[in-house]
Amino acid sequence: MRSRIGLTTTALKAGHDPNQILIKLALREALLGCESVLDVGCGISPTMRQLGISQTVGAEGYAPSFMEAKRQNTHDQLVQCDVRELSKQFQPRQFDACVALDVIEHLTKPDGLKLIADMEKIARKRVVFFTPSGFLPQHHASNDDLQEHLSGWNPEEMEQLGYRVIGLLRPKSLRGEYHRLKRRPDFFWGLVSLAGQCFWSKYHPQAAAAILCVKKISGG
Repeated sequence: MRSRIGLTTTALKAGHDPNQILIKLALREALLGCESVLDVGCGISPTMRQLGISQTVGAEGYAPSFMEAKRQNTHDQLVQCDVRELSKQFQPRQFDACVALDVIEHLTKPDGLKLIADMEKIARKRVVFFTPSGFLPQHHASNDDLQEHLSGWNPEEMEQLGYRVIGLLRPKSLRGEYHRLKRRPDFFWGLVSLAGQCFWSKYHPQAAAAILCVKKISGG
């Protein structure tokens, strides 16, 4: 549905924020044993390739990002579609895992809940979401980029939906739109955030700026 200009193209690819290391490690752990992954709202991010996933399929609805992802060959296969209509594009249990990084907050609450249900049907083993912890206001960078945040997802409600929740990018006060650090120099405050992650927010996701939500699919 939209271009991913959140964590996966700023924090994960930017060398100035050391938290990218822990985020990649958390994602890798969440996807252990998964050889095929549907990357929902993939944007132009090569994160799944970087994690060593054997078969990567990206679903992206924003045409400029879809074309750029094709040019960069970010996935083994790319499908241009509205992420709100995944069930029309993919079969039940088609992939080991379905992943949506910085996606669900761009949907309304009803559409987000539908996305969760669709991904849980399409995945055989695991469903993974990365999203801000609670509602984080974010506006368009341009009129048609679909970057506005329309919903917030709290650790408690994700746990009620059956997800294991890990806090990332602590504390909230250090992060703004697109998960960017508010203070300078980036590297110093990135280290402060890293210390908070290691010693506090991993186990207290409500205090973190972002959450990684992982659900094991029954029978997977």
